[in-house]
Formats: sequence, structure tokens, C-alpha cells
Amino acid sequence: MPALRIATRNSALALAQTRLAADAIRAAHPEVAVELVEVTTRGDRDQVTPLHAMGGEGVFVAAVRDAVRDGRADVAMHSLKDMPSAVVPGLIVGAMLERADPRDVFVGRGGRRLRDLPAGARVGTSATRRSALLRALRPDIEVAEIRGNVDTRLAKVERGEYDGAILAAAGMLRLGRLGEATEIFEAEAFLPSPGQGVVALECRADDAATLAILASIDHGPTRLAATAERAVLAALDAGCELGVGAFAQRDGDLLAIRAMLAPPEVDRAPVFGDATGRVADAEALGRGLGERLRLAAERGVS
Repeated sequence: MPALRIATRNSALALAQTRLAADAIRAAHPEVAVELVEVTTRGDRDQVTPLHAMGGEGVFVAAVRDAVRDGRADVAMHSLKDMPSAVVPGLIVGAMLERADPRDVFVGRGGRRLRDLPAGARVGTSATRRSALLRALRPDIEVAEIRGNVDTRLAKVERGEYDGAILAAAGMLRLGRLGEATEIFEAEAFLPSPGQGVVALECRADDAATLAILASIDHGPTRLAATAERAVLAALDAGCELGVGAFAQRDGDLLAIRAMLAPPEVDRAPVFGDATGRVADAEALGRGLGERLRLAAERGVS
């Protein structure tokens, strides 16, 4: 068959993740040649506008998907946490690679941890979810918008523009920079974004040959957890103006999910919820939890 072409953002992290996908495909199908198709997204071009002001969901996804739609590529590589929850007609996630560390980390200037920062310290994040969790932990610090790739954000901390920043452990790990984190937050307390740490590979739904290749590298336990977490997101129909966190863990035949919804108002505390049910009901379990969170937020319950 012709080379399998994978569309990817041209950031260092996206390229590292795409190479992981390419290596997995080559290991399962040595006869398949893999090529990378680099794409620049709106989120990459605009490094100034806050993500929520750009529409948030999909700013790193649409251009990569377009490369598959118009035939320039066969597969789109995404960080699953960046993907909108809505199903896209004609496209399907054919594989999810085994999840990397789903947690968030803090990188503090001078080796400081979050609790060591003085009042008024400036901590950078571009995520509504992280902002809400930070304010809950340290209401006395300034949570400030920060844009750019991992290297850019770390450089801004090093230069003193920020006293620290929150980043994903998976991204730091894949770039070989996890050792620079000064603190790692436990996922059950500092809830990650749904699907955080997961590389998703999307293709055309009618491309049987590509679907067969992707199916061979799909990681079942990762897909199970991600299905539940993203069902929470889908139930909330949340864009970037709302902060959603979710983390699912399997224990035998049971699946436990903890999730949060952060309203856009900075003076309102996040709403948390938990659910446990059968593994077979993962999607329904996540959706039910998301609906409960929405109702609780509407009632003003925290």
C-alpha cells in the first residue's frame, strides 16, 4: 500500500507524539511506510489571544482534520484533551495509544513548589480548569494567561515573567523535561482534562485499510477511561469558557470516575462529583455524572 500519511501540528510536542504513533504502526506493520504531514493550526499562528477568546475547543484540531478531509493525509494526530467532544461526520478515532501520565505538574521558578510561593505570586496557565483549581488551592496568588508551547512557557518562567506555570506531565515527559517539574499534583485532587495524556489517531470513517491498521494499535484500557471522561465533557457541552476535569480508573469490573465543572465566574468554586459503575456502562456513567454536575452548578452547589 502507499505510505500512511499522518497529519500533525509542527510543534516539538506534537511531532514527538506523532513519532510515537508512527513507531507503533511500524512495529505492528513493518510493511507500512509512514510519512508525517506538518500542519500549522490557528492556535499555533496566534500566540497572543487567549484560547477561550479564540473559541477554545478545536483551535489546535481543525487544520489537522482538514488535511485528512482533503486527502493530504490519511490520519490526524491529536492530543485527545484538545479534541471537541462532538462527533464529526465522516471521521472516526481509530486508535488511542496507551495513556502517558495524566497528571498536571507545577514548574516553579527557583525550584519552588506551589505552596512555597508568596502571596501575589504570578502563575501562568491558559486553561479555565487549571485556573479554577489553582484559585481553590491558593486564592492569594495571581493566575495569569500564558501562551506558547512547552519550551516557550518554561522559558517565560525562567526569565521571571511568571513565578511558575502549570503544564501536563505527559507533555513534559515526552519532551524529556519532566525532571524540571517542582511538584506533581495527584490526579484525584487536581483533576486533569478529560483524555489528558492520550494520543488519538483519527481517520476517515470509510477508509477501511487505515482503520484496520489503527485498530491493531488501539489500547483498550486507555479507550475505556477516555470514553468515560469524554462522556462527562459531552454531557456538559462545555467550551473553553467552562473548566471540565475528569479522571476514570478501573478496578476489576468496576469503573470509578471523579469529575469537576468550573463555572466561568472566578468567584464561584468548582463543583465536584463522583460515580462508580460497571465497566460496560462507561459512556453512560460518564454522561450521567456530567449531567449531575451541570444541575449542581445551576443550583449553585459546590
